[in-house]
Amino acid sequence: MKVNKKLKNDYTEDFMEKKSPGFFQKFFAWVIIPLLFVIAILLVVAQFTNTNIFEKASEMLPRTDEETPASAIDMDNKIVELQAQIQEKDAQIEKLQSELDTALAENENHIAIQKELRKRIEELESGKQESKKDLKEIVNTYEKMSAKAVAPIIVEMKDEQALEILSNLKPDTLSQVLAKMDPKEAARYTELLSKNKESNTD
Repeated sequence: MKVNKKLKNDYTEDFMEKKSPGFFQKFFAWVIIPLLFVIAILLVVAQFTNTNIFEKASEMLPRTDEETPASAIDMDNKIVELQAQIQEKDAQIEKLQSELDTALAENENHIAIQKELRKRIEELESGKQESKKDLKEIVNTYEKMSAKAVAPIIVEMKDEQALEILSNLKPDTLSQVLAKMDPKEAARYTELLSKNKESNTD
């Protein structure tokens, strides 16, 4: 009797173990089925409200790398702005360099003109010295001549040349030459010599 009872208990335990649901069965029953039910309800509601659940879901998902963030756009704009500034600075530098080159060219031209003028002045000074030398030699020649011979030559000269010679004669020689001239001519040359001396003094 006890053996039968024991056999009966073992049979009952085996039956209960076979009938008790496993983990996956419980998970499916308590999680998957309700989730599918909720999704089905949401699809029905979306159908009636004309809502695209997939678009809403994509909006809720994080952005992918294909979409450009605002910071990257700002960085691109900054780069473009900096490149524009660089180009503007390059244009300003090129303009200033052109002005500098023009100024240097003009300066070189001015230097060349100054050199040419200086050379011309030196030539004139040299010519002036030569003229003075020649005039001095002529005056020395007239001083060696007699006053009687010099007086008619001076009268025949133009007033400018005559004054050059008379103003460079020694005072004694000048007075002797004027004495040999016609009194009117002597008076005229005396007056011219006086005016020439005043103008040189001023």
